[in-house]
Amino acid sequence: MIDTQKGNRPSIRLKPKANARAIRHGAPWVYDNELVTDRRTKGIAPGTIARLEDADRAALGTVAVNPNSRIFARMLDRDPDAVIDKAWLAAKVELALAHRARLFPDPFYRLIHAEADGLPGVVIDRFGDTAVIQPNAAWADVLFDDLAAAVAEVTGVSTVVKNASGRARGLEGLDEETLVERGAVDGPIPVPMNGATYMADLLGGQKTGLFFDQRPNHAFAATLSNGARVLDVFSHVGGFSLAALANGATTALAVDGSQPALDLATQGAEATGVADRFDTRQGDAFDVLTSLGEAGEVFDMVICDPPAFAPNKQALDAGLRAYERIARLAAPLVGPGGYLGLCSCSHAADLDSFRKSSVRGIGRGGRAAQLIHTGFAGPDHPQHPALAESGYLKALFFRLTA
Repeated sequence: MIDTQKGNRPSIRLKPKANARAIRHGAPWVYDNELVTDRRTKGIAPGTIARLEDADRAALGTVAVNPNSRIFARMLDRDPDAVIDKAWLAAKVELALAHRARLFPDPFYRLIHAEADGLPGVVIDRFGDTAVIQPNAAWADVLFDDLAAAVAEVTGVSTVVKNASGRARGLEGLDEETLVERGAVDGPIPVPMNGATYMADLLGGQKTGLFFDQRPNHAFAATLSNGARVLDVFSHVGGFSLAALANGATTALAVDGSQPALDLATQGAEATGVADRFDTRQGDAFDVLTSLGEAGEVFDMVICDPPAFAPNKQALDAGLRAYERIARLAAPLVGPGGYLGLCSCSHAADLDSFRKSSVRGIGRGGRAAQLIHTGFAGPDHPQHPALAESGYLKALFFRLTA
């Protein structure tokens, strides 16, 4: 059992040239090359709570350590003697819940957004009476029972799902599993957003089952959708298309590589009462966009919300080329005066790079455009001001004028 209390807590120390000032000013991560590492520090068990010191051994705070990760330490508390237990976790959840309760009348939202909510590496999405927890850092895996108990006590949910899958856990050297920790999940859960009803598969779907981060961008697209023919590419469970149909779109075609996701989208269309105006097409998005163009299809609004083409710096160049290609293929499908929405959830692609790739693609597609709106993740996905990676989502809306 890893001791999370202060009595037997190990210490780790920054190298003399490491930027202790950044830590003091709020930086939440300490990389392995910033620390004095020896056999002792490398032998600390993943998930151990430790005391972080600067090069002069002055305390900087309480951190969670994982020698198996490039991010060796994650800041938990500026108090070097903080006790990291269920009460500490509950206080973080209470603070996060107070914010979400002001934002949304119904309990469907991201409850914890990792570092920005003071629980580094932890993502929690709430679906009514169910919370889905992603413990993407070793310390959260170690303290998962306390975390689940704290979430249940603070929010009152009866069901807690542990979703331990995805790339982030692999980078931490953690295993993958998804299971119901308490309560029960009986099929997809209906989620009301922007006038539509989405069906979230909490056990077999992507991520936690639904992408709450796009809620404000779905809403903006919906304001443009009255009377529109809509193409929703990389639609997942119908994110943009169902919101558009619920707000007056004439028809919507959802395109995705996953047939199970499209089946959920169809269920959502039925639950929303718009199934007669909704259709799906399963296939590779690039191939479908190409075939639609060859067939001369035209839409009033085209939205492309692909997965992260540039999840890290090594993939950045290839990712930006992929975003450009998407824009090039999508732009010709938009009718005169219509709208094109392009999204990126890539950490490594900043807004300026993504915008430039999108504009190049639109130009290569033979179109001229106005940039009318730039969107980001919703306020239940707060950004950590010292962590650029927490501002990952970008959505660009263009009106094609020629």
